[in-house]
Amino acid sequence: MTTCIAVLGLGEAGSEIARDLVAAGADVRGYDPLGIVVDGVAPRGSEAEAVADADLVLSVNSSHDAMTALGNALPALRPGTLWADLNTASPGLKVALAERAAGHGVDVVDVALMSPVPGRGLRTPMLVSGEAADRYVGLVTALGAEAEVQEGPVGTAISRKLLRSVFYKGLAAAVVEALRGAEAAGCADWLRGNIAAELTGFDARTVDRLVEGTRVHARRRADEMAAATEQLEELGVPARVAPAARDLLVELRDAAAQEDT
Repeated sequence: MTTCIAVLGLGEAGSEIARDLVAAGADVRGYDPLGIVVDGVAPRGSEAEAVADADLVLSVNSSHDAMTALGNALPALRPGTLWADLNTASPGLKVALAERAAGHGVDVVDVALMSPVPGRGLRTPMLVSGEAADRYVGLVTALGAEAEVQEGPVGTAISRKLLRSVFYKGLAAAVVEALRGAEAAGCADWLRGNIAAELTGFDARTVDRLVEGTRVHARRRADEMAAATEQLEELGVPARVAPAARDLLVELRDAAAQEDT
């Protein structure tokens, strides 16, 4: 039997996923408030129209619109329909979605997209949590998706993604800020090569060394990051990551001082 899937949100991510679902043989209908149309996807005029006869709903709009999309769709959702929230929202919002849908006999699963969707579409690795996670994984992997169950309630999958994002996006922000400073100081090529060499040498032991070294040397490093912040300001480069690192180090320094008293 052909799976009927509604895709809500046909932007960059939703359109690629919807296109791949069509190619895999699914019966796909979609709605986007901007009127975006995807070849092979039957257009609908609202969330409610899109989900009316769907077995599976993929909410791929944004965290800001996730609750609105569910609210608009609820009157038309059939009991037993599976609602999958693929947005990068907080665990608390995912839980709130599940609680709101539960009274209508609709299961919600939390789907965390673990890499950028462009270029991968339906093959984007997905981490899925919630009571109906196995059901979701069964449906989408049959269509060619890469999906894995993460044991735990709704909110568990996105929690892992967001905690990983603290590192990845934080690292990216630190690199951007450092290179802006290096460009202003006339040594961007040197710093770029230095950063690349450091990252190439990272392994599991590096994580332990970073954590332990940060605690042990918090006092000295707090002074170092205070100086780095001052340098960026002298160069006319907005400092955001450097002072945040300074503040964390100061917190660790002060905590260690209290333990010693």
